Amino acid sequence: MATMWRWATPRAQQVLATRDLGAILRFHRSVNGLSQTALGDVLGYDKTYISLLENHRRTIPDMDSRRRIATSLGLSPHILGVTDPADADHRAMLQFGESTVRLADIARQSGHASEAVAELWPLVARLEARIEHGHAEREVLRLLARARVGLGVALGNVLPEERLGTAARWTARSLEITRHLEDPGFTSYVLRMHGNELRKAQLCGAAVNRLQHAVALAPDRDARAAALPLLARAAGAIRNGTLFDQVMRENDALLEDVTPTSLFNAFALHEIRLRGLIATSRPQEAIRLADDSPVPTNRVAPQWRVIELVTVGHVRLLADDRTGASEALNSAIAEAVAQRLPHQLQRIIRTAHSAMPDTRDLAAQALDRLRQEMAA
Repeated sequence: MATMWRWATPRAQQVLATRDLGAILRFHRSVNGLSQTALGDVLGYDKTYISLLENHRRTIPDMDSRRRIATSLGLSPHILGVTDPADADHRAMLQFGESTVRLADIARQSGHASEAVAELWPLVARLEARIEHGHAEREVLRLLARARVGLGVALGNVLPEERLGTAARWTARSLEITRHLEDPGFTSYVLRMHGNELRKAQLCGAAVNRLQHAVALAPDRDARAAALPLLARAAGAIRNGTLFDQVMRENDALLEDVTPTSLFNAFALHEIRLRGLIATSRPQEAIRLADDSPVPTNRVAPQWRVIELVTVGHVRLLADDRTGASEALNSAIAEAVAQRLPHQLQRIIRTAHSAMPDTRDLAAQALDRLRQEMAA
């Protein structure tokens, strides 16, 4: 499989762009360590004929022969000038796949992660089947990596904590593809999404490692702004106050220069700061800041409102404000049920614990109902 993925590298793209059969044959032999005799055995030609093709002393005008060569090399026929219905279907699949990934991401950020999962499962299966049949074009691999990441992140929203490792494994499956694409910006994107799923699965040390790598590879301010909030959450999870403060300072500085997104905005950063302060043993600072929450805008994803309510409920409890904690956590339960967010219900159960048994039991009942629905 790895040798087929050589067609996805930047150097391969330069060679394929020439549509030069001789150059393509030479490249294929080079990356696979084949002699002209060995390549001839694969394509059904002798060594002499392969040499003539590579040196442009012979051409193959016959379209059936070109289609057969393309198939043998794991290429789409159009690369060698062949246009047929199968290739048209491939182009349509790519266009459909791009739309599916975009719409699934919109659905997830709008609080409909279950619908995103349902859309991405069949797309991932179809793309993986194409690669298994010997077609590992760069555009297919890139789309597959994005679809796997989208599926993993959507699963990370709808699965309970004990199953979040599944979400992390799906995002991890995109990392192998990034090594072949050799695109630092795209690698940064995959690393940050994978790192966040690792954090949610309680693999926080590995999460920090991946997220620091994502920040280092980020090609611009927008990419750094996408990774830094996630790194701050992971730094808080490992109780590294120094790293947490350092990352939050950079988040604050970027907030003035970067267009807000569903993750990178004042509302989300406020929640991250509160949770990080609690995790790094600074509850009094969190209590002082709890009432300064910015008003959420339409850029804030619906699940962030649930996340923030749970965190605020925790802060209220630390301040011995049972009424405020109850209001926040009960509101969070209703929203978590509406958006089907079992992980947030589990956070509520832990937060309420023995201090608020009624709220804890209400969240536990809601979680049981969601589990039964998922089992069905």
